[in-house]
Amino acid sequence: MTTSNIAVPTAETPSMDTHSPSLDTHLSPSSLDTLFSDLQPPLTDRQAAIESARCLYCYDAPCIKACPTGINIPSFIASLHAGNVEGAARTILESNIMGGSCARVCPTEILCEQSCVRNKEAECAPVLIGRLQRYATDHASFTGHPFKRAEASGKTIAVIGAGPAGLSCAHRLAMLGHEVEVFEAEDKAGGLNEYGIARYKLTDNYAQQEVDFILGIGGITVHSGKALGRDIQLDTLVTEFDAVFLAIGLQATRQLQLDQEHHSAVMDAVDYIKTLRQASDLSELVVPQSAVVIGAGNTAIDIACQLKRLGAEEVTLVYRRGEQDMGATHHEQQIAKQHQVRIRTWSRPETIHVDENGHLTGMTFRRTELQQNHLVDTHLSEQIACEAIFKAVGQTLSLPEADDVELPVIQNGKIHVDEHFKTSMDKVFAGGDCTGIGQDLTVEAVQQGKLAALAIHQSLCQKTA
Repeated sequence: MTTSNIAVPTAETPSMDTHSPSLDTHLSPSSLDTLFSDLQPPLTDRQAAIESARCLYCYDAPCIKACPTGINIPSFIASLHAGNVEGAARTILESNIMGGSCARVCPTEILCEQSCVRNKEAECAPVLIGRLQRYATDHASFTGHPFKRAEASGKTIAVIGAGPAGLSCAHRLAMLGHEVEVFEAEDKAGGLNEYGIARYKLTDNYAQQEVDFILGIGGITVHSGKALGRDIQLDTLVTEFDAVFLAIGLQATRQLQLDQEHHSAVMDAVDYIKTLRQASDLSELVVPQSAVVIGAGNTAIDIACQLKRLGAEEVTLVYRRGEQDMGATHHEQQIAKQHQVRIRTWSRPETIHVDENGHLTGMTFRRTELQQNHLVDTHLSEQIACEAIFKAVGQTLSLPEADDVELPVIQNGKIHVDEHFKTSMDKVFAGGDCTGIGQDLTVEAVQQGKLAALAIHQSLCQKTA
């Protein structure tokens, strides 16, 4: 592996800043494959049997209420305990068709497992719901697709975006008998699961396996490499289809508004993660010896930990507020600390430093504090030396604008929808990260896609009644 002052690399031809010599981290491809294996290994048969026996099968289960997709958790665990793996998986997938990936990436520690009544027992440890969910979905063996399509409705719906929200919506619409055409800007379907999740959370090409499973129901056609505003137009889709569902996510990274922000060694974290996830040989990636990550959410944690696994010697995550305000869960913060990522809070990005030869040398941060609930600068500052800076300060919506083309109403930077996921445009619905509903979580996107599909179905039924 090589390290250098870098620009965003590609898996095929790593990009290197020619101002800086390359350095060898001595990590072999096999070592890297091991480092990027499952963060949390799956349960064995015996472990799953023991863990499923711990569930109290609560009648009014708080874990169900805490699950955004409303999975009947006691029911699927009871099925597992009885040895009915297919029944357990079906219960999960009825509520969450992406239950396999959600079992791997969902922050269960702040959702179902936090609500588990076992937290109040003497052992103070919840049932490992997420790992049991993974066991069920991984070990189920169905003959064909577990869900059948309803009688053909004669209606066709366009879904823009093949991420969790789009795929969930498409699958539910297909179940209801509609034909669905999915338009995806990238080369592969999967969205965040394929391009944006830490590689050690979704391993072994699982994202594509799940896409194939979802498409197995039939009635769904995916058109890859079709971007809204470039290859397809919203007004055309509204004319040609009975309904349109926007699941376009958030495409642009917020800017720091600093000089030198467009230096080749200042990168968007999501772009680097995308490259990392698509790399066939991790040893060919270009990795800095020292890096600064700006941000406090899960993306910031993901890029910081992956840089350490790739061989970066020093990674510092910097946030302008305190740890209690970080978007990443406490569990994710602990993962970062276990990777020996330095976390510097109460520090605001102020200056990016580049020397006379064009090398990025570091960054200055202004120390901050709270005064009467307002974040203010102090007189103190700190400079952190680094070869690369990764921005993980949040994503923003980017809708293509064109003359005489109607667009949905935007509110607070996201597409405004009503309680039925309907936008301001006739026949156009939206869900997932591009709307302001719920948290920016995979499981939330899946639920919104499912509910939007039901709303679209109801709307179409009313028009034909």
